[in-house]
Amino acid sequence: MLIIVGLGNPGGEYERTFHNAGFWAVDALAELLGVAVKDKECKALTGKLYKGDEKIVLAKPQTYMNLSGDSVRELMGKYGASAREVVVMYDDVDLPFGALRIRKDGSAGTHNGMRDIVLKAGEPPRVRIGIRKDDERPLRDYVLSRLTESDTEILGASAKSAAEALKKYIYDRDLEKIMREYNNLKVES
Repeated sequence: MLIIVGLGNPGGEYERTFHNAGFWAVDALAELLGVAVKDKECKALTGKLYKGDEKIVLAKPQTYMNLSGDSVRELMGKYGASAREVVVMYDDVDLPFGALRIRKDGSAGTHNGMRDIVLKAGEPPRVRIGIRKDDERPLRDYVLSRLTESDTEILGASAKSAAEALKKYIYDRDLEKIMREYNNLKVES
């Protein structure tokens, strides 16, 4: 069992914002795997595939970001998954724009969605997609701001790299190897 969750906010007004990087990464992974993420369950849009007898669930919680733990906890309960059988992909303002960091566990940092998941569902492995730029706006305004064309290209490439890393993880489950390969990666314009 593996549940791969991408964090974001539902609704068209949030679609092209920094805070939806996790949704972008799940969409990129779904495309790589040929899966449609459109079923509605456990307060999320999901898509499923099998690797042998193992079920893989891709999920985009449809709660607002700060309540992501509700959806993740429900998915874990429905599928009988532990926190170690979940991987969460999300934007991280603590990392430079375009950087990726894959971790087995650790602090949720400043990310309220990840904090909610840790509180309600445990400490899953995570893929952090860097969004930090020099910007003087308050954090909330920045993460919910509309992306420029250049930002869209970089975030799209970062999401695709995160998806490629998770596709490899699905097939070989060697998180250490994937960390070595992707943790020094930084997409630039």
